[in-house]
Amino acid sequence: MRILIVEDQVLLRDGLTRMLTAYGFDVTATDPDGAGLADRIVAAAPDVAVVDVRLPPTFTDEGLRAAVAARRAVPGLPVLVLSQYVERLYARDLLADRSGAVGYLLKDRVAEVREFVDAVRRVAAGGTVMDPEVVAQLIHQPSALDGLTGREAEVLRLMAEGHSNAAIAARLVITEKSVNNLINSLFAKLGLPPSGDHHRRVLAVLSYLDHR
Repeated sequence: MRILIVEDQVLLRDGLTRMLTAYGFDVTATDPDGAGLADRIVAAAPDVAVVDVRLPPTFTDEGLRAAVAARRAVPGLPVLVLSQYVERLYARDLLADRSGAVGYLLKDRVAEVREFVDAVRRVAAGGTVMDPEVVAQLIHQPSALDGLTGREAEVLRLMAEGHSNAAIAARLVITEKSVNNLINSLFAKLGLPPSGDHHRRVLAVLSYLDHR
């Protein structure tokens, strides 16, 4: 699996390279700069681009903007964004095209090596990965939560973290059928009718954000 790492901090960039290489990934390129980055991501066509949000020259949102632009040029291009802090607007922008193969993790999560490696693999496979702390801040919208029961809100949080129905059932110590019923109920309350769109879970999170 070919990985592009875009990170301006040398120690973190080298650490990510060594970590991913040790787990069998092929880090084909590293990049420390945000200027013109979108074109370089598209040209590299990696299986996953691991991109820091804040990069030179301005250290604001170069990485995020480059990731969004690259995915507009190549829909579904897998991108895993790393950030030092929770950036609500950045997370919304990243998920706006609803095509999957995206992740948003806080940099602290890199220290949890197996979870980070699993996140890279899930994004490469077309999944959506959200840091639990990011999810907690994104869905903490009291007005949007009013219509959900406590159990439905918990299921939504676990869905947004990328857990399968079976994993949610195990976490909550309930049956998978109960999880299915809770998911169908919260989808209905959020105005998400049945469809073949497998990213409806992401749409549920976005529905919360739309009620800000």
